[in-house]
Amino acid sequence: MDGMMAQETQRQEPQEQDVLLRIRDLQVQYQVRAGTTRGVDHVDLDVYKGETLGLVGESACGKSTMGRAILRLVSEPGKIVGGQMWFNGVDLLAKSDVEMARIRGKEISMIFQDPMTSLNPLQRIDQHYIETLLTHERGLSKAQALRLAKGMFDNLGIQPERLSDYPHQLSGGMRQRVMIGLALVLNSQLVIADEPTTSLDVIVEAQILDLLKELKQQYGMTMVLISHNLGIVAELADRVAVMYAGKLVEVAPSLALFDQPLHPYTQGLLASLPNIRVEDEELHVMFGAPPDLIHPPTGCRFHPRCPRALPRCAQEEPPYRQVEGGRWTACWLYP
Repeated sequence: MDGMMAQETQRQEPQEQDVLLRIRDLQVQYQVRAGTTRGVDHVDLDVYKGETLGLVGESACGKSTMGRAILRLVSEPGKIVGGQMWFNGVDLLAKSDVEMARIRGKEISMIFQDPMTSLNPLQRIDQHYIETLLTHERGLSKAQALRLAKGMFDNLGIQPERLSDYPHQLSGGMRQRVMIGLALVLNSQLVIADEPTTSLDVIVEAQILDLLKELKQQYGMTMVLISHNLGIVAELADRVAVMYAGKLVEVAPSLALFDQPLHPYTQGLLASLPNIRVEDEELHVMFGAPPDLIHPPTGCRFHPRCPRALPRCAQEEPPYRQVEGGRWTACWLYP
């Protein structure tokens, strides 16, 4: 916590010119037999240069869909149906598929949550790196690409000779390091890490987290960290955005959010974390389940589960607004 406090006090309030990615009114829908599912519903979010933004929430809240939407990788039956996304002042939604293919990997890259299904089992690891580099750096030779791959492996703490291995010959933690290297080898400005430590044991998870912190400092990258693990987010994130049922309900600096969450949903998430330092503490349970996104509740989508719901919460949807310095929330409890 002391490290987080120092990080918070040293970081200055971000300015308008510091915005790397600006998202406004983003809407992603999935057309299924039962109707239209609102996976991401009218979301506004800024990501600042050099920061790590944690994106958290329960499963199926829309956080992974958000990550894929930034790269325009939402696949059928999903579709981006509205909104705007500017990256470095460039409108991503106005780009053609060919132009977006040049941006992916080179300027915005993604670390997927399951490296075994993301890596081609028929290609050696060096072939993955060479293909990635030659696709975006046309003047590069194979020998130069291989040298860059070896340099990245050195930074990742992997022996360069493992470049000749196939994915199945590597451990889960090593495959995840390979995926991180593929996301960084082109010096992308923005890295989207989607559950980067899923399915890893706690020892390997800690190693991956330390690696991400070192590489972030070394490359000066901006990262969106998508996770349901609040412990990981507390350790890595400068700010945290909380999603519920396709909507943002709270965005705040990391220390402020973990110290004093505003939205009842955020409060419930944090209260649900077991605390091994407190003896005989009863584990808090957030009753109910996330709503059906085909037929979401009227008003605030969290009101059926909210212990502090007001009468208007069931009738009127609260606006997403700034309530105090650097903090945003969508709740009628805060004027």
